[in-house]
Amino acid sequence: MSQIKIEYNAGGIEGLCVIIPTVHGDERGYFTETYNKRDMQEAGLNFDFVQDNQSSSTKGVLRGLHFQIKYPQTKLVRVIKGTVFDVAVDLRKGSRTFGKYFGTELSAENHKQLLIPKNFAHGFLVLSDTAEFCYKCDDFYHPNDEGGIIFSDPDINITWPKLDVDFIFSEKDRKLKTLKEVF
Repeated sequence: MSQIKIEYNAGGIEGLCVIIPTVHGDERGYFTETYNKRDMQEAGLNFDFVQDNQSSSTKGVLRGLHFQIKYPQTKLVRVIKGTVFDVAVDLRKGSRTFGKYFGTELSAENHKQLLIPKNFAHGFLVLSDTAEFCYKCDDFYHPNDEGGIIFSDPDINITWPKLDVDFIFSEKDRKLKTLKEVF
């Protein structure tokens, strides 16, 4: 019996899925399977994840919007501490939803995960004091294969949550271009 619920085509974007695992809780705490390859395959989600990554960030940190150019990755992302607003942008040329985004809150409390297909840009904003973010990738990291789109692209028009602190960016992310400039 599957331990996950899947919301297919999240935000009307084909291939983008919100995954909600079953959480078993009692007075001691909780237990959940964060990934089960058999359950994923039975749901039609066949990926061979080869690398796990984890980051830690403070409130207001905005990472992204990042993508891989020649070696695109499918990612399964989740939060193990804190809360983030997570965003995926469709970059598939010819897709009816090219340039459209989906945003959702991922937290240690809601256990939600987002399955982001190849050829999407990805980013997140930390809403809690700190957050630890984990993601599986179906291809290895290639350091010379990074692309990005500025978080404030007016054509994508992401509605980022308002915070009581200024957003914090890496120097690299501050210099990213718009979707029209990149594509």
